[in-house]
Amino acid sequence: MDRSRVLIIGATGNLGYHLAKASINASHPTFALVRDSAFDDPQKSQKIRSLSDAGAVILKGSLEDEKSLVEALKQVDVVICAIPSKQALAQQNLIRAIKLAGSIKRFIPSEFGADPDKVRIHGMDYNFYSRKVDIRRLVEAEGIPHTYICCNFFMSVLLTSLVQPGLKTPPRDKVTIFGDGEAKGVFVKEEDVAAFTISTVDDPRTLNKVMYLRPAGNVYSLNELTEIWESKIGKKLERTYISEEELLIKIKETPYPDNMPFIFIYSAF
Repeated sequence: MDRSRVLIIGATGNLGYHLAKASINASHPTFALVRDSAFDDPQKSQKIRSLSDAGAVILKGSLEDEKSLVEALKQVDVVICAIPSKQALAQQNLIRAIKLAGSIKRFIPSEFGADPDKVRIHGMDYNFYSRKVDIRRLVEAEGIPHTYICCNFFMSVLLTSLVQPGLKTPPRDKVTIFGDGEAKGVFVKEEDVAAFTISTVDDPRTLNKVMYLRPAGNVYSLNELTEIWESKIGKKLERTYISEEELLIKIKETPYPDNMPFIFIYSAF
């Protein structure tokens, strides 16, 4: 069976680049929709060259340009969107173009985090998750074949600081534990999310389903993560505990977007 032709939107971003590379590595004919401005950005242009050299077809266009979108969509079977979460509603234009093109067999919208239909923080997240919910409902209302990918959290978002907002590296003296530290979260690498996503593209079992990436070896509680870090640095950290109620207060009292790390922590655990 011929492999589906895959279009990546957001291929110059972190996850988008890994998605494009994973698609190429899986022998899918791979296309990347890229803005004109990306060619003037040194980092993005380097990614474009890398993808092109690896075999991807580079198409110029954007979510705001319906003509370029439809032309790109008519060349492929599957479209994967990897734009930033704050731009999630821009996918309304993409959904409209998918309907016009009439050729897309599967749409994977920009999610790749906690399941927006299941998080319990609506109303305090400045529509971070509700925008994704709106896109889901629109996809379903339009009858577009789809797959939703939920992987909880990238390692680069929380794990590099041992889940300590404001820090870029793990603490060496004191650590804040949110809740009792026993709830478990899932942390995954972008490369693994990309490979998992691409593996669903031609799998009929994943069509119109929510797919969860939860490798058993990537599921840890804050207490477990702290103990692992303590064993590496050879010392015990002083623990401070913040209850769920205190965390919710912190979310409400901390200005946006500075409160987003606390929102992610509440969602993860």
